[in-house]
Amino acid sequence: MTDTPHHSRKFLGAVTKKLILLQVLFLGLFAYIFGSLFQQDAHTHNLQIAFVDYDGGAIGAAVRQAYSSMQGDTFPTLVERPASEYTAPATLQSAVCNIDYWAAIYVLPGASERLHDALVDNATIYNRHNALAFIWNEARYSTVVGPAIASNIAALSAAARIAYSTANGTGQLQSLLSHAPPTPDALSILSNPWELSATNIQPTKQGSRAIYNTIAIILVIIQDFFFLSMLNALHQNFKVYTTHKAHPARIIAVRTLFSLTYCMIGSFCVTGSIWAFRSGWDVDGNQFALTWVTLWLFGHINFQTLDVFTVWLPHPYVLMGLISWIIFNVTSTILPFELSPAFYRVGYMFPAHETYQVLIDIWSRGCNPQLRHALPVLLVWEVVVSVISAVGVFKRIRGAVAGEEEGKKSFDERVEAAMRLREKAESEEMVEGAGYTLGSGEFGAAAV
Repeated sequence: MTDTPHHSRKFLGAVTKKLILLQVLFLGLFAYIFGSLFQQDAHTHNLQIAFVDYDGGAIGAAVRQAYSSMQGDTFPTLVERPASEYTAPATLQSAVCNIDYWAAIYVLPGASERLHDALVDNATIYNRHNALAFIWNEARYSTVVGPAIASNIAALSAAARIAYSTANGTGQLQSLLSHAPPTPDALSILSNPWELSATNIQPTKQGSRAIYNTIAIILVIIQDFFFLSMLNALHQNFKVYTTHKAHPARIIAVRTLFSLTYCMIGSFCVTGSIWAFRSGWDVDGNQFALTWVTLWLFGHINFQTLDVFTVWLPHPYVLMGLISWIIFNVTSTILPFELSPAFYRVGYMFPAHETYQVLIDIWSRGCNPQLRHALPVLLVWEVVVSVISAVGVFKRIRGAVAGEEEGKKSFDERVEAAMRLREKAESEEMVEGAGYTLGSGEFGAAAV
């Protein structure tokens, strides 16, 4: 009873320590992930769009004038390139495919002349879609590239139409009235001189695209952690680490086989779910297989990494390591680094970021060529965590053997203590029995 206050103080101190530690951890994680999204719009200028004027006329001038009025931190940077560098729209598409630019906008050859002729000559046949066009890849961060690229380019085109009408509309209207009464078609062209044409390298409009780089990443990590926890529990229940017949190399081989098999099945289910809900997304069987293999590698990296956590981290900190690993990985994929503060480029080291880059390359048929650094990073992760995990098996064996010896020693001590108590009790019973016998004899003698 004298130790109760002391134990209560120790308990309260331990609870307070863990409470503060968890609050600091989650505060840091919230700050980390929110910081990556902080002032996202203000970083939009880091997205570069190529602009090529194949026409050299009034439409290109209108685009430049419109951009000068819209240029700022919240608008992508328009980088004008000479037509001699990109001799045809196909070369511009290659530049976007090679991620030299996030998109490309260009004025078609002869567009200004065609528009002028349509207004002056009251042309009844005029193709509004043959003037201004742009190229983009929606599969590349599809939830971001739409509002940040496509919407802003559409706004630029609308502003350029106004700029064209302001600079040329009055003169064109006077020309129309001086020659002949304008036709309804000519007036319609004057009010809406062109419609923006789009070339989307890989249309990605299905609703499920919103979770490819967020919830899907989290679920892959969590499903690996659940199987790892079950596998470790089974090893302990069946005393695998203390069985003399189980050689460490054999344990490593069996654990590796189980993890590879589980991750193979899990990645197949994830890929199958993506394909089942692709909703008309233009992807084929080859892309399915490549996606499966990529997620398989990512899953196994996570399994081995979490296994390292369970071996080398104290037990109360394993779950802290898990949640930190999830947040760091998801933060590296949630946005392109151009829209986050420069510090978050540390995300290049996390396997989730490199996995997502590989997946974008697969889904857009090679239009995200980052395999030269993504695959080496993933392979380094796979090798390093597999080696550390294998070394951890020896640590598990030593810990299990030491625990068993300690348990056996504790059991022997308890048995020995119980035996001493029993011997003491028997001795006391013998003494009491002898005293009772002696007393009975005295009483009998006195009675005689």
